[in-house]
Amino acid sequence: MQVKKFSLIDVVLSVICVTFTIEAAAPASAMGNVQFFWWAVLIVTYLLPYGLVVAELGTAYDSDGGLYDWVRDGLGDTWAARCSWFYWVNFPLWIASLACMFPSVIALVWGVHLSLGVRMAIELAFVWSVTFMSFSPVSEADWLMNGGAIIKVLITIVVGVAGIWYASQHGFANDMSLSTFLPNLADTRSLTYLSVILFNFMGFEVVATFTSSMSNPAHELPRAVIVGGIVIAAIYIFIGIGLGAAVPTSKLSLDSGLVEAVAAMLGRTNPLTVIVAVTFLATLFANMTCWSFGVNFVASYAARHGNMPRPFALVSKKTGMPNVASLINALVATGILLLQIPLGSNSEIFWVLFSMNIVFLLMSYIPMFPAFWRLRKYDPDRLRVFRAPFEGKGLVVALVLPVVELVLAIVATIVPLNGSATQMAKMPMLVGTVIVIAIGEVVRVISKRGRAEDFPGVGHGVPLPRDKKNAPA
Repeated sequence: MQVKKFSLIDVVLSVICVTFTIEAAAPASAMGNVQFFWWAVLIVTYLLPYGLVVAELGTAYDSDGGLYDWVRDGLGDTWAARCSWFYWVNFPLWIASLACMFPSVIALVWGVHLSLGVRMAIELAFVWSVTFMSFSPVSEADWLMNGGAIIKVLITIVVGVAGIWYASQHGFANDMSLSTFLPNLADTRSLTYLSVILFNFMGFEVVATFTSSMSNPAHELPRAVIVGGIVIAAIYIFIGIGLGAAVPTSKLSLDSGLVEAVAAMLGRTNPLTVIVAVTFLATLFANMTCWSFGVNFVASYAARHGNMPRPFALVSKKTGMPNVASLINALVATGILLLQIPLGSNSEIFWVLFSMNIVFLLMSYIPMFPAFWRLRKYDPDRLRVFRAPFEGKGLVVALVLPVVELVLAIVATIVPLNGSATQMAKMPMLVGTVIVIAIGEVVRVISKRGRAEDFPGVGHGVPLPRDKKNAPA
């Protein structure tokens, strides 16, 4: 039976569905007008080099392992194991944080009070629905990716247009003086949200794991990354305008802020507000399903190399999908959500889980850039259908700058920058991050037992793992 393949438009919409994390629009807007300054800076200094690097790696070293495989090829098994651990850990935290968002939006729009038991039932239903959806082959879920992308764009248009209309009728809800658009490096609260903007750019490498489902990945992937990147940047800026027009920054909820803004502009009972709320929740489901494909493939792929626990390697005999990895994700996310029973339920749960998810996702990207440099240097004869336009000193700048930005964003998110109560509240996240990193090192050592040898990375006289079959005897 012929397997269904993605078309170029499918790939572009997949980029938008995966990369455009609409739930992160409110935390980014919590920075105030200065977000537009940082959007512009990070689009040029991070999104552009990151997207071009992924496009080159995804076509020259295409595989189901994606980010993990590139790091393994460039830096070897040790860093690949760390990368796969960080990449996987972020997902259960992320899906748990979005699950917490569901009841908040429902309570806001329909004006109902939900008990902890009802909230948790809704949250767990979300987690397990995504899990069961991820059992289907990627190419059969193109309707979900396409629909999710289209709905996200429509929500953006509604929020942006409503914001402009609201501002013309009532004035902007925030101070729009020029000084508010310029960064204040002494504002530690604003710096904390920088990681959210970087987080909003992530996801191109997820689509790179779909290469086996593309008709012509060498041509479709670079085009999709470039077109999708431009569309996504425009979307974020437009939706930021709508949120800033309607809700004072100090009162913007970090979880239900987007729907809250629409309710403030149009009224909570307005049919359009209800439609935005329902479709917003639908996009969370689509986004998590898309990400689950990429994360599960990477975890399963890494486990086959002894870089993740063995159970992750198990796949369905019927579909070839890494269903065990999906189940492990759901069980971990369920355990995290059950912590609400002893801890209680409040809006801070979303931000704590979301922040930790961001930190680990950003950490997983750091080794990709040095891996790219090593592959360029030690594997120059590799056929590169698409080659990022970085050479010489320009290559160094294009690779070093994103790493510096990732490190600074991580530090600003979890490390207290002063002794204020707001900053010291980061300590649980810092401690949790250190503990999870330590657990990852233990998992790495245990997982590699039984492996014949460690691959050291390109440049050590050893063929790349996927090229060994072509190496001379």
